[in-house]
Amino acid sequence: MSRGFVKEGDQEEVPLVTPRAFLPAGVENFVTSAGLAALLEEREALLSERHPYEGVDNNDARVQKNYLTAKLRLLEDRIRTARVLDFDPKRQKSIAFGANVEYKELGSGKTSRFQIVGVDEANIEQGKISFLSPMSKALMNKKKGDVVTVRTPRRELQIEIISIQ
Repeated sequence: MSRGFVKEGDQEEVPLVTPRAFLPAGVENFVTSAGLAALLEEREALLSERHPYEGVDNNDARVQKNYLTAKLRLLEDRIRTARVLDFDPKRQKSIAFGANVEYKELGSGKTSRFQIVGVDEANIEQGKISFLSPMSKALMNKKKGDVVTVRTPRRELQIEIISIQ
């Protein structure tokens, strides 16, 4: 039936879904094992959240179900394209995806620690930064003891790598 014959109030709202973390076209979707497990848990949570709306035939339920379905589609795409990489300290002696890195800022002496993870795993409060971040890019393939200049959007840092785990 043509949409021209549907009452204005009968048209379903198109759900607006917040996009997932940005992953540029052509860039592989690297994740750690823990990151993939988190994506799978998120999928189960969304499926559970959507379940009560199955078979319910009112506008609010349809809108909520459509919203959750749209979120699931974006998540399923990330799960489907995920490529698990875990850092192996026995084989890798330099900084790579999955590594935990401790460094010292030259000048202030402040030390910090973070793990290089996938875009969906990144969470600065948990000490996890995306492999696409300026810090990660500057430190890839560097070794313990190396001094590196890192250019961030706000400043330029001189850091010394203390440990890689």
